[in-house]
Amino acid sequence: MSQSLVDDVDDPAEAALGLARPVAAEADPGPGRRVDARRLLRFVVRRPGLLLSVVVLVLVVLASFWPGLFTSQDPLKGVPSRNFRAPSGSHWFGTDELGRDVFSRVVHGAQLSLKATLIAVLVAFVVGGLLGVVAGFVGRWVDDVLMRFVDVLLSIPALFMSLALVTALGYGTVKVAVAVGIASVAAFARVARSEVLRVRQAVFVEASRASGARWYSVLGRHVLPNAAGPVVVLATLDFGSSILAVSALSFLGYGAPPPAPEWGTLISDGRNYLANAWWLTALPGLAIAATVLATNRIARALDGEWSRQR
Repeated sequence: MSQSLVDDVDDPAEAALGLARPVAAEADPGPGRRVDARRLLRFVVRRPGLLLSVVVLVLVVLASFWPGLFTSQDPLKGVPSRNFRAPSGSHWFGTDELGRDVFSRVVHGAQLSLKATLIAVLVAFVVGGLLGVVAGFVGRWVDDVLMRFVDVLLSIPALFMSLALVTALGYGTVKVAVAVGIASVAAFARVARSEVLRVRQAVFVEASRASGARWYSVLGRHVLPNAAGPVVVLATLDFGSSILAVSALSFLGYGAPPPAPEWGTLISDGRNYLANAWWLTALPGLAIAATVLATNRIARALDGEWSRQR
């Protein structure tokens, strides 16, 4: 009779008589995953602000990919006899100076603005994350050189850098997105570096190195998966600020040329009619504000609230 079998019973005498109870089988991991899904659903439902933010972000994403779900009107076709119509049942956001439906222009403009925002966040995430990982994992003089470069980027205001870059690159939605993304590289590099330095000093990483694992194995299996969380949260936060930056550059005329209905361009076109058509500026601005606030609320939930609940 083995000692492990004796330890699994309450009375050693039962083990001697062969009456030991069988060891319980391991729990099926499937229900655990379903419980986590239910916990996530409860987490969202119990927070009305977070639930509203998720709904707003889902609507914006749907509008950017399938604008026909929300409106069937042409955003570029206007009826001059219906210009400057106030918001009503037939035109939810009113009409502009050419009689175009503002709601349809906001819905179709979500595609351009979200496309530019996704490109900007992707550029910042990839370039900044790569710089931070290399600096934190390699160390030594490589870390010093890269971080001094990042310090130079941080010393320049992001909007000024975006303006300089888009002036050099030229006008257009993609070029505006690249300029905004490069201006956000420094923040991603600093966060990625700090997380790599923290994980690199962990006991399991030292044990992996001591066991003879290759550097790329340590980086891919241990460092990157454990350092990616805060960088992903930063990407969610940067999504909102990138929307503002892209809209600001479009407002200044660096985005897609007219009559493309970018959100910043809509606000810029409506500022000349604030006295008699306030909705041309206010309602697209509310769409931008709602999207930014929704992304910030979701990022705050991912960063702190959900981590404490787990």
